[in-house]
Amino acid sequence: MRRWLVSVLLLLQVLAFASAAEQQVLADVDEGTATNLQPAATDVVQSGRPAWSPYQNGWELVHEAMAEFKKIKTPLFRKAKKQVGLFGTLFQYAMKALPSLRVSAPPQELIAPVISGPLLEGVKLLQQSADQNNTDAIYLLAQLNFFGNYSHPRNFKTAFDHYYRLASYGNSSAQHMVGLMYATGLGDAVERDQAKALLYHTFAADAGHTRSEMTVAARHLSGIGVPKSCETACKYYKRVADKGMAWYRSGPPGGMAFTPEAHRLSDDVGGVYGEGASVVSSGIHALKASPNSDAYAAIDDVIEYLDLMSQKGDFKASFNLGRLYYEGQRGLERNVDLARRYFLAVTTMYWRAKDGRAVDQPKPQLEKYASKAAGYIGRMWLRGEGVKQDFRLAKGWFERGIKHGDAQSQWGLGIMNLHGLGMPKNVSKATELFKASADQDFSLSHVALGALHLDQGTTDDLKIANSYFEAAARWANIEAQYYLAEMIHHGVGRDKTCGMAMAYYKNVAERAEPLVSSWAEANQAYADGDYELAFLDYLMAAEQGYEKAQNNVAFMLDPTQSRLPLPTWLKHKPQRPSLLQNSALALVYWTRSAIQSNIDSLVKMGDYYLSGIGTEIALDKAAQCYTGASEYFQSAQALYNLGWMHENGVGLNQDFHLAKRYYDQALETNEEAYLPVTLSLMKLRVRSAWNTFTHGRINSIQDEPSPRKDWSLSEWIANFLQEENFYYDDAYDDYFDDGTITGSDGEPLGEGFDDLDGVLESLIILGLVGAIIFLMYYRARRQQAHREAEEQVAGQGQGQQGGGVGIAQQPPAAQGEGQQHRGLFPQPGDPDFGGWPAGANVGH
Repeated sequence: MRRWLVSVLLLLQVLAFASAAEQQVLADVDEGTATNLQPAATDVVQSGRPAWSPYQNGWELVHEAMAEFKKIKTPLFRKAKKQVGLFGTLFQYAMKALPSLRVSAPPQELIAPVISGPLLEGVKLLQQSADQNNTDAIYLLAQLNFFGNYSHPRNFKTAFDHYYRLASYGNSSAQHMVGLMYATGLGDAVERDQAKALLYHTFAADAGHTRSEMTVAARHLSGIGVPKSCETACKYYKRVADKGMAWYRSGPPGGMAFTPEAHRLSDDVGGVYGEGASVVSSGIHALKASPNSDAYAAIDDVIEYLDLMSQKGDFKASFNLGRLYYEGQRGLERNVDLARRYFLAVTTMYWRAKDGRAVDQPKPQLEKYASKAAGYIGRMWLRGEGVKQDFRLAKGWFERGIKHGDAQSQWGLGIMNLHGLGMPKNVSKATELFKASADQDFSLSHVALGALHLDQGTTDDLKIANSYFEAAARWANIEAQYYLAEMIHHGVGRDKTCGMAMAYYKNVAERAEPLVSSWAEANQAYADGDYELAFLDYLMAAEQGYEKAQNNVAFMLDPTQSRLPLPTWLKHKPQRPSLLQNSALALVYWTRSAIQSNIDSLVKMGDYYLSGIGTEIALDKAAQCYTGASEYFQSAQALYNLGWMHENGVGLNQDFHLAKRYYDQALETNEEAYLPVTLSLMKLRVRSAWNTFTHGRINSIQDEPSPRKDWSLSEWIANFLQEENFYYDDAYDDYFDDGTITGSDGEPLGEGFDDLDGVLESLIILGLVGAIIFLMYYRARRQQAHREAEEQVAGQGQGQQGGGVGIAQQPPAAQGEGQQHRGLFPQPGDPDFGGWPAGANVGH
């Protein structure tokens, strides 16, 4: 047993010595690389640009190096990020709160990483080939040192030397990387120099490098190191958009299929300031979903639930699963085979597999979903997705869908008629199918119709084409945006406007992500936990003008992320890599993101200027950033910060009254700010009271005068009725359905006429009251006139008889005076008092 232990220890010692020897060899290779790169670059520049040939000197060494790299085993497993529920989150925080109880030695200085094995042999071979001026070897060495491929340690100074040497050959890819390093100063390899960055990017762009073209366009758009120029930005964005559209149209009928990858990392945690405090998750601009929605659910959970319902025979779940797998999304790759399986599960519920006839008594809405599934299956056969392209089968499925009015089936059969795919060309029939599909707001049919009208060239056709393209652009259709950009840029059917054309070209260029950007690599590296590699890929996209990438770079570099840190004695937090410790660069990308209308980035700029993070303290700039974010975008965080500045007199005049006003506005903008605003107002009122008591010079809180308004009778009645309706609505809304009728857009019909209805009701009530008063007055006058007429007739009859004996008659005038003294209505006690409401004396 002891001999076995001794043998094991000797074997381990031998392995340790062998590893140390390899490390020493690697150190020698690195030293030789550092000393030999500069003279080689100087010799190349002095001797002029060498001619490139397919087989350069040292190409055999490059092939041998690549063979060595293939021996390196790369991890195939990639962890999937899955959102956890409430209990999972609580468990994670509980585990973080427990002491880690680590037993380790005191921290030592970082030891430089070393390489060995096939990676070391490959690097040696590449170095030997690079000594012979092999451009492929030089580029591979630069990539290894910049990105850390095959676990190679990153060395930005060495990478810059290789890129700089290769850029002198005229290599556009190397020129792009040199421009990137001058623009960012990565790893302190070179000092940041925006002029040199623009110079190298311009060289690469003129040579046709797509990413440098986007970078030059973004710099001229935002004025980074160069005066703003819409024309220059539009020119370079047009170049990229032309390439992107050529790539998109090179795919099967309907264009290249791809999954958008661009997104903000901060959105996964509720925004830059966290859930409820950021603009993206609070206030009027918040992107919120219903509590019953699956927007907050993990995609794995959604798929698991839908698959369970599909196995139980739910055709809606089967159809939705098919769409998810066919279209794909970030975090879910496209799987057309699974999509076709789920679509077939829906169609077989409606059409018999033997004869293709519909079932006798289908379930409600099964006909609709089956026709949509048929449209997707026909599209797969038309494009050859997951199956061999077959126009005959595509036509059969499209015809099934068309029988039930499916828009996608109409578009697919229209494409086949337009281009003669499996049938003779028939433009008129294709146009009819496109119109039927466009009536259902299908964006691809809008584009097809717009293109047909654009080819006609007449004034009316250009107007129709423009309307179709705008309708498709509402659904972010890349081809429609390109058509609109071309029409505006060339002044065809639209006025020439540089800004609008450039905006459309920029959208098209940024939408072609697989061709022009590193979004997919960045997202995958971030999901795998390789944050340094993700940062480099996001940085490249940020330099190309992607606002979301600029936000990601700044977010990863931000040293003041709004999260409650645990004490160091509870949880050991690893130190951030030096690559991610650059506050000055973070401020640069917060600024560029804010220029592209990101509200939280603008507030972050104010935080950096206020605290002097990455720059000197500039209170006036901080106030400007907060004011801009609060006035134009209503950021509650910016309003709160302005209130704090006024309360403490930091950068602004100390004014308790203005501070209270900003705190109140912050609460109005975001109700979730109730606790911090309430606490701040309590402290502010105490300070204001003390300032008033001691007769301080600060403007204390003053009561706002409440405006009084004299209401008219109609306004008073309308307000009374409105409050009464509000009371009853609040009391009974939870028990009775209001019976509101909604339109196709889901909005209640006639909602805009509520105020008008209240005014009309008030006018009707006032009219009825006036009519009743008039009728009562008219009726009393008629009674009075009738009574006077009777008394006059009676007086004339007595006069003709020559007077009576023993009874003195009252003169008519006296009776008239008595009637006049009675007033408009009989008084109580009058014999006629009981009969006037019923008209007892009328007509006697």
